[in-house]
Amino acid sequence: MTVAGKQHSADFSRRAFLRQGALAALALPLVPRRLAAAEKPAVIALGSRRELFVDDFLIERLAGKAELRLHHPELKEIVLVHDAPWEGSGSGYHSIFKDGGLYRMYYKAWHLAVTKGKVDTGTHPLFCCYAESDDGIRWRKPELGLHEFNGAKANNIVIASGKLGALNVDAGHPAVFKDENPAAPPDACYKAFVRSSNPNGLLPFKSPDGIHWSPMSDAPVLTKLGAFDSQNLAFWDAARGEYRAYWRIFTAGVTTDKEWKPGGYRAIRTATSKDFLNWNPHADVKYVDSPAEALYTNQVKPYHRAPHLLLGFPTRYVERGWNDSMKALPELEHREWRAGANERYGTAITEALFMASRDGVKFKRWNEAFLRPGIEREGTWNYGQQYLAWHLVETKSALEGAPDELSLYASESYWTGTSSALRRYTLRLDGFVSVRAPMGGGELVTKPFTFTGGKLTLNFATSAAGGIQVELQNAGGQPLPGFTLADCPPIFGDALERAVTWKGGGDVSALAGKTVRLRFAMKDADLYALRFR
Repeated sequence: MTVAGKQHSADFSRRAFLRQGALAALALPLVPRRLAAAEKPAVIALGSRRELFVDDFLIERLAGKAELRLHHPELKEIVLVHDAPWEGSGSGYHSIFKDGGLYRMYYKAWHLAVTKGKVDTGTHPLFCCYAESDDGIRWRKPELGLHEFNGAKANNIVIASGKLGALNVDAGHPAVFKDENPAAPPDACYKAFVRSSNPNGLLPFKSPDGIHWSPMSDAPVLTKLGAFDSQNLAFWDAARGEYRAYWRIFTAGVTTDKEWKPGGYRAIRTATSKDFLNWNPHADVKYVDSPAEALYTNQVKPYHRAPHLLLGFPTRYVERGWNDSMKALPELEHREWRAGANERYGTAITEALFMASRDGVKFKRWNEAFLRPGIEREGTWNYGQQYLAWHLVETKSALEGAPDELSLYASESYWTGTSSALRRYTLRLDGFVSVRAPMGGGELVTKPFTFTGGKLTLNFATSAAGGIQVELQNAGGQPLPGFTLADCPPIFGDALERAVTWKGGGDVSALAGKTVRLRFAMKDADLYALRFR
């Protein structure tokens, strides 16, 4: 083909895209050109931060066939089997984070012996154990020699249950994190909440190296206002300059701020602190449009690529009762044994949800499952499966030349045999939710905002025939010269950070600080995140 022929072909393809996608989008109802003063929306100060479409914070309007679409992690390999004598069938509540060049893991070690009609939880005490990895995929359990089990210290236990003064320490509900507070003293670079009783509550622990732990106080710092029978966690929130804690409560059981009684459904409560010891008044987590459901864990933490966003992965607990579908699930005999001790042990099922917040209290929670129990096989569709580990970590992709991805870890085979396991799942960076449009086309128009930077970049994916066009508008929704849809060649591919260009190039620095909107015309495409750089 001649050069002229190639140019003609490229022009034809571009015109076809405009006819089928962008021009169709132009026929959709537009943002009103003029808004009354009382109707003018607040202007978002976007700056240069990355924004994910995990809620409608940035969205003014979706039109055509565009919608928000929840994505799901991809199943990978079993990375750790909890089969040591001090671990067993009930290991879980994992905390996993990257610390420099090392990945660290902390988890409860517990064994539940199940026989016909009996579940024995007193086989051995609960421990907090430690594992580490160089890549987040292959894990090792170092022999630490710190705590005794069955007369020997050849194990990876870092915190043991037992008496601590007048307190009874329960090491089976650990939530460990690397403290990023610049004011944290050297002996408290790592922190954790450990459950205690007499009184019931959360006891703060500290460590200089993540291995050797000691209490920060002689009494719990959060008491009475929760059940604390889940993975109770806290972290340093750098975007807000404070520590934030989340723990489990029974809603109907809270009668006053100083009294807690069992009852109701399982929900989440939160509080903040400047020093990890003294906590401000508490608040119950609220949801935009979600029903009251039993939630066991919360797994909330700032997202490292957009730390102003708090992302959570609570465990949803559902009792389905006995019916033909329940009897068709894996390991029926073992399920019946557990149910003989307590019916819910055999008929309850757990899975992971996804939620996001911008203030730590009000969350957009997706009511559809984020991580379903999956294809039926041994160790699945039971009480305790798909508890996601706290923290997300970046790991190398198995595809040569592909960018890093997110690794998430979920429990499997929980008290269905003599050991439990931890399976890895992966997700593209920022890939929790996308604005998706099918080949039929759709569009997104943002709320007005200001930005800093010189170019607009997108995390997106399209088919070979699909694409995205971007238009910059003024606050009233009028296209800005040189930045219209017609000026934007269709963007196609699959990239984490692709710069948008128009006929005149990709430099948008002349618009920095001014109030603008973005309009996206899409077909067969997903838009995950955007950022001005």
